[in-house]
Amino acid sequence: MEQETSTSDSRPSWDIFSAVVDNYGDIGVCWRLARQLVAEHDLKVRLWTDDLISFQKINPEIDPRLPVQVSHGVEIRQWAESNLAVEPADVVIEAFACRLPATYETAMAESGRRHAWVNLEYLSAEEWVDSHHGLPSPHPRLPLTKFFFFPGFTPSTGGLLVEKGLADRRGPFQADPRQLNDFWRGLGLPAPEWEEIRISLFCYDNNSALALFAAWAKAASPVTCLVPEGVATKQISAFFGSPYPGAGNLFKKGSLIVRVLPFLEQDNYDKLLWACNFNFVRGEDSFVRAQWAARPMAWQIYPQEAGAHWPKLKAFLDRYCADLPQATATSMSAFLDAWNREEDRGPDWDGLWKHRAVLGKHAQEWANRLIKKEDLATNLVNFCNNKLK
Repeated sequence: MEQETSTSDSRPSWDIFSAVVDNYGDIGVCWRLARQLVAEHDLKVRLWTDDLISFQKINPEIDPRLPVQVSHGVEIRQWAESNLAVEPADVVIEAFACRLPATYETAMAESGRRHAWVNLEYLSAEEWVDSHHGLPSPHPRLPLTKFFFFPGFTPSTGGLLVEKGLADRRGPFQADPRQLNDFWRGLGLPAPEWEEIRISLFCYDNNSALALFAAWAKAASPVTCLVPEGVATKQISAFFGSPYPGAGNLFKKGSLIVRVLPFLEQDNYDKLLWACNFNFVRGEDSFVRAQWAARPMAWQIYPQEAGAHWPKLKAFLDRYCADLPQATATSMSAFLDAWNREEDRGPDWDGLWKHRAVLGKHAQEWANRLIKKEDLATNLVNFCNNKLK
């Protein structure tokens, strides 16, 4: 198969391969990374994905019918065998152990060039990540070595994905009623009422949402819960006794209003997290963005076989809650434990929300500490440049 030839552009080229697992998290991380590599590091980047339809949900510029297209300076390619006749890039990112095509691995081995091949792993707060970050993994057959790159919360890991200037944009947005009201208006929502609580809910299918709806319906203050289309549909339907909830629908019971939103592209989703009083997030991409939002949050970790996700949840809570007062830390840990067990009785919302002032201050301090560390994209570029020498 004849390969496409490279151009005279001397910048290092990057290929990022992403297989969509949970619809949005994997491609969400890879899309943010690809954009940042282009915008901040002036790199040539191709992003390969096997699900352009899901990708379109978070990037409306994507046309699922096109096997090759460009968005934000990133070349987007449909991951298909018929589309793989390309010269391998200098840097190859295998996101979340998605496994490169065998033909691409062979092309790397036969290229006669040095390549930096990295398996970008899932984020974990577990201590073992520090000692495994950067370890090599020789290919069993080909003269190639892959390196493990772990995002994380310590200087011994790859750091967290965050673009430059995020805090400088977030702070003024959250402090400016005009910007906030303009944002709500753009979503077709009025400005919040006095003492109204606005909550974003992005979760996997979770029966605990029914208990939360019940608690919010009985709340002393108005609660508006904002849910992306296709999320918690069974629970919304069951609680409100309605058919399938689609984008634009509004449901009301007691103090609770649930509004179903269309999926937002990433920058607007960030603003939603910034604007809400509390954010429920899932997986990895929204989990990290909720931390940058500097708002109280609850994380539903991606369930794994044999309960492998529980140590990861505990490791994060141990770090996140370390500086909280004991009563708040206990309430936060119990809330996330119950939320992730997906039981009908659900987590104790009232017990957690009474700590809202402490949680809000802590969320701000946590984000401020994290953002002082070197970001993942910069660490990854430096790591790969060293492997290319």
